[in-house]
Amino acid sequence: MIPQQFKRPAVLSIGRIYCDLIFTGLQSLPRPGREVFAENMKMAAGGGAFISAAHLAHAGRAVALVARLGFDGLSRGIEPDLKIGGLDLRFLERADDAGPQVTVASVIGNDRAFLSRRAGSALPATLSAALQWQDAGHLHIAEFATLHEIPYLVQQAKSVGLSVSLDPSWDETLIYDPGLLAACEGVDIFLPNREEAQAITGHDDPVAALDVLAKHFPIVALKGGGEGAWLRAADRHAHLPAKNVPVIDTTGAGDAFNAGFIDAWLEGHDVHRALAAGIDYGSLAVQAAGGAAVLRSAERIAG
Repeated sequence: MIPQQFKRPAVLSIGRIYCDLIFTGLQSLPRPGREVFAENMKMAAGGGAFISAAHLAHAGRAVALVARLGFDGLSRGIEPDLKIGGLDLRFLERADDAGPQVTVASVIGNDRAFLSRRAGSALPATLSAALQWQDAGHLHIAEFATLHEIPYLVQQAKSVGLSVSLDPSWDETLIYDPGLLAACEGVDIFLPNREEAQAITGHDDPVAALDVLAKHFPIVALKGGGEGAWLRAADRHAHLPAKNVPVIDTTGAGDAFNAGFIDAWLEGHDVHRALAAGIDYGSLAVQAAGGAAVLRSAERIAG
């Protein structure tokens, strides 16, 4: 059972675990035949499922990571990062073929570029047990790629009474799929960033993109980085500006936003307050390299 101090209902956060190699202090990206040097480099556990789960745990929300991890050197290297206080790892499957999905994140100012390699299946052997967890009330799907591989996932979650959120997450091979919206049927909260929303709807204007997405999802929170975030839910429309904070690395900021929004929504707060909470959490995440790294610093200070 979850210790009493954690808020319920609990959240299941599903998706691949990443090993993020984060290069900061770059002046430009490398071109073929050229070499550039970063001021700093850090290896950290990443991926939307882990980062959102870590921030939910930091919020005092009961949360379990539903994912796979290997036994290779990179998996062992990031395993200590997963042990964020309050993050339940009972549904973490260990398997030889899992590995982490490796991403090289190149950070230039407030922007970043990614190079990734997939690893293993997205389907954990622990999924059925996770969905039957009596404390769970919500499933967060960290990327559409996971739903694409497990197409019955939303229906399974709904059949056991869970609400569902989904961050499509950028995937060049899937984001332009004309069947994406239909595949997300049943999702309660859709959490794209501006680029993803444009790719899915064909609209660069966030309000126009929301008009399309609101026909498919009861709640849409659209993340715009330095432009803040937009919301559409029933007859509610909102836009809140970003916070002025020192930016070290924006990797994982959207996943932290998701955690803040979901936690506030599960607490019963209105969607406008949930949007503000999302911005608060995203603003916290950008102040360290790695989407959950700032939480590790906070734990050291608290300890």
